[in-house]
Amino acid sequence: MDEEPTRVGFQPGSRLDTRLKRVVAHRRIFPFVVLVTTGIGLLAGFVATLVDEENFPTFADGAWWAIVTLGTVGYGDIVPTTAWGRVVGSALIIFGVTFLSLLTAIVTSLFVSTEEEERRVEERALREAGEAETHALLRGLDERLAAIEAKLEH
Repeated sequence: MDEEPTRVGFQPGSRLDTRLKRVVAHRRIFPFVVLVTTGIGLLAGFVATLVDEENFPTFADGAWWAIVTLGTVGYGDIVPTTAWGRVVGSALIIFGVTFLSLLTAIVTSLFVSTEEEERRVEERALREAGEAETHALLRGLDERLAAIEAKLEH
């Protein structure tokens, strides 16, 4: 059974699964992660204005709090005090930490892949140089053997 395990939140072959595979395959994960994180931040800011109107009277206040929370800075100038506001805040903190971890992994992966590509290019150049040298040596040996055979025939 070679079935791909089901990921949490969406099914294999779904539009989201297909889109994520395409994003990863084309190495456009960083803009995708930034876009999703920005969207989550703005959504969380909007939800915060709905569930905790006293502490987040405007969307700008909610968006500011969400951005600060996503960045794991948490200035404390605006904080949720209702239960639902704290639920939104908790989810946002988890998402923010996950985002920073993913961002670190992406940057590290790019460094590693660049280094590996440089190493492959260097190895390929050495191999090609070695092959050219080997071919030259074989041609020289072939010529010497031909000369020896010619002398033996006389």
